[in-house]
Amino acid sequence: MTQAVRRASDVPLPGGNFHLFVTRLSIQAMISMGILENPLTHKKEAHLGNARMLLDDLSMLREKMIGNLDSDEEAHLDKVIGDLEAALTQLEA
Repeated sequence: MTQAVRRASDVPLPGGNFHLFVTRLSIQAMISMGILENPLTHKKEAHLGNARMLLDDLSMLREKMIGNLDSDEEAHLDKVIGDLEAALTQLEA
C-alpha cells in the first residue's frame, strides 16, 4: 500500500481571514524588529524603519476599519498593535 505524497504546493493558501491577515503583518513586523529570524536569511536583523512602516500600516488599517470589525477582530488588532508598539518602543530606546 503506497501513500500519496503531499506537498506544500498541493495545499491551498488561506486567505480572506482578517485575523490571519493581521497576524501575517505582525510576523513581518517582528522579523523587521529582529525578534524573529528572517526565513530567507536565517538571521535576526533589526530594520526598525520597516517595522515602523508595518506598525503604521496596522494603525491605519484600524482607523479605516472603525465600525466594520466585529469585537474579536477589533480586540485582536488592538492587541497586536499594542504589543508591537511596546516592542518597538523598547528597541528604539
